[in-house]
Amino acid sequence: MKRDMDLVRKILIALNDHEHGHAPSNLEIEGYSDEEIGYHCFILSEAGLIHAADTTSMGSSSPEAIPIRLTWSGHEFIDNAKNENIWSQTKDAVGKVGDVSFSVWASVLSSVVKNNLGIGN
Repeated sequence: MKRDMDLVRKILIALNDHEHGHAPSNLEIEGYSDEEIGYHCFILSEAGLIHAADTTSMGSSSPEAIPIRLTWSGHEFIDNAKNENIWSQTKDAVGKVGDVSFSVWASVLSSVVKNNLGIGN
């Protein structure tokens, strides 16, 4: 399964917007399957953006996890990515070269935010 940065963003927004700092008990994202959400929660946990419980079993089609909460790094990323205009500009910039690493996504996102603030490089 390919990493879907739009789904990554939607998961992080859902966790960020949920009151009390805990993830919603039944995370659903319109247009995405439970398998896609579970897999992305698993890799978000590996990346250190969320704390999650690994629920992968022998019968699982893909690695899967249930989100618990955002980490500091998760908050940092979503604070930059939650604005739709900023996200769109970032996707346009990254789309010019195709698939890139998460660190490049985060770097481009930070640059777009800075440019929008008038403090670009």
